[in-house]
Amino acid sequence: MRVVILAGGMGTRLQEETTTRPKPMVEIGGKPILWHIMKHFAHHQCDDFYIALGYMGDFIKSYFLDQYNLSGNLAIDFATGNIQRTDAAAERWSVNLIDTGSKTLTGGRLLRMKSWLQDGTFMLTYGDGVSNVDLTELLNFHKKQGKLATVTAVRPPARFGGLVIENGTVRHFTEKPVAGEGWINGGFLVFEPGVFDFLVDDQSSLESDALERIADAGELAAYCHSDFWQCMDTLRDKHYLERLWADGSAPWKTWAETPTLRISWPETKAA
Repeated sequence: MRVVILAGGMGTRLQEETTTRPKPMVEIGGKPILWHIMKHFAHHQCDDFYIALGYMGDFIKSYFLDQYNLSGNLAIDFATGNIQRTDAAAERWSVNLIDTGSKTLTGGRLLRMKSWLQDGTFMLTYGDGVSNVDLTELLNFHKKQGKLATVTAVRPPARFGGLVIENGTVRHFTEKPVAGEGWINGGFLVFEPGVFDFLVDDQSSLESDALERIADAGELAAYCHSDFWQCMDTLRDKHYLERLWADGSAPWKTWAETPTLRISWPETKAA
């Protein structure tokens, strides 16, 4: 299953972190949030990734190149310039890093990837949100509905904790109760290629130009996810996710620790 991750935005609400790196590269527990998202998808056998790059896209390219080139042991023969890599750890992923423009909107980024995606069902999410949504069930739901698109609907936590009050007395506090505004688009979408008929150019918005019009046509299904979901819009959100990871209670860590694929590369000639 092909998975599109939109990773090209500027992350202006998280400027404490995004002045030096793109938002999907902001780390949780020493790993970029993009890595956390990809681990979740790969746990559900969705490991053919197409990452839409924009703002500081070279930073993301360098990260994946380093994962490939610097993992494991290196043997360098300075006399001949030969390099041999052994015992390298590698994820079982296929990662396609695609430049989609620095000013392109979300729908435009997807449109630029049409040639890779136009022959079958694919998934899409944003590069700044984690969840424990069951992606296998999401795909099954999409197939049963037979719609052009399926969105994962979530109810986000409120920004502030709440109070439980009885007869004018505060009985206890509640941390981050569910917001009262109802369901929102939580990412983790499934599309059929017909979505490209709703996109025109770089200034197309996935949300207003595509999803809203698809909904008007009666072709947008909603998979309601009532469990954990959290986007990383602010420094406060990052700290919250960091605490969950440090405590060993990160709900989005759906994957089990398994032995990593070990690879040895043949000898190569240095440039």
